[in-house]
Amino acid sequence: MNRASRHLLLPLALSVALAACTSLPTQPTHVPAAVATSTTPPTTAAGVAGTAPVPVPAADLWDRLRDSFSMADCDADPAVLAWAGRYTRNPALFESTLRQALPRLTYVQQVAQEYGVPGEFVLLPWVESRYRPVQGRKHHAAGMWQIMPVTARSMGLRVDRHYDGRLDLPAATHAVMGLLQQYHDHFHDWRVADYAYNAGEFRVRGLIRQHGMPADKPVIPDLPVRRVTREHLTQLLAIACVIREPTRFQVNLPRLPETEHLVQVPVTHAITVTRAAELAGMSEAALRQLNPAFRGDKLAPATMPHLMLPVSHANQFDGAMLADADSSPAPPAHDNSKPQRGHGTHVVSPGESLWQIAREYSTSVVHLQQLNDLPPDQAIQPGQVLKLDDID
Repeated sequence: MNRASRHLLLPLALSVALAACTSLPTQPTHVPAAVATSTTPPTTAAGVAGTAPVPVPAADLWDRLRDSFSMADCDADPAVLAWAGRYTRNPALFESTLRQALPRLTYVQQVAQEYGVPGEFVLLPWVESRYRPVQGRKHHAAGMWQIMPVTARSMGLRVDRHYDGRLDLPAATHAVMGLLQQYHDHFHDWRVADYAYNAGEFRVRGLIRQHGMPADKPVIPDLPVRRVTREHLTQLLAIACVIREPTRFQVNLPRLPETEHLVQVPVTHAITVTRAAELAGMSEAALRQLNPAFRGDKLAPATMPHLMLPVSHANQFDGAMLADADSSPAPPAHDNSKPQRGHGTHVVSPGESLWQIAREYSTSVVHLQQLNDLPPDQAIQPGQVLKLDDID
């Protein structure tokens, strides 16, 4: 990281204000450093990387997370156990805060699994912001990942007066997971990857050249980094510790009903935010809370090609958008750029979702589910053959 970038990262005092919003212990704000080479997946006009993960059963979330942990457990360092105790000092408050974070946490877990990133990093937004989509002022960190504007540009996230990709759950999550994967590919140590995320890749590269890679012990690598960087990793391991052994800290981990899972729904044509909320069957305030990246009053595929909605509202919105589009002026007869509503079948490709398939064939998810006898919570699988029309 160059000197100018370091100056941009100075407003770490923002973390004090963020943590003051809750009675949980104050946390340092993370400011990931800009990277030399971006390896994040291709993005759309709004900076959305990858495809929408398919919701997984809520009961599997915590087991999936524990199974994907790859770093030290609760007893590896006294500081880890101490921070775990601080997090859960007020069990009711801890459970309430975690419950509010659960829709975003669940989505992040699915993306991390796609990238092969350990479960500890699914919990990274807990350390950064308690999963709050924090609005950032000019030159300040923003989003639940607390990303600086200069870092957002290096990650391929668009930030302007209409849209802030740092607050876009799919875009920012894919970008961060790609960044962490890149760090691990270089350092081959997830602990050092966390150091790089907090202190900056170039700073950590220099320390490794000077001091060599750290040994497996102590668990918190003995590199001459700032205290806040060492504490960042300690806190990450501490929240993972609570998830590992909740009964040890007398807390219950909440469950997320399938209807509250967040899914990515395409915006197929220009529409006002007020109208979008009506089609989704929810208040405009609730819609904006789930989609804080968008700052205007109108949605359009070129600037905001998707919305994040709970499953309970996504099906309604998807069908209503199709009907709303049908009531709009028809495109010119010679426009053959979009696939027509299909007769026959579609073979599911890896990473493809019902939302994408429905959009491609100008139909709705509900129609595809009914046509193929798919329960609302059943995921489609690569190679699966879907019927596209019930007309032989």
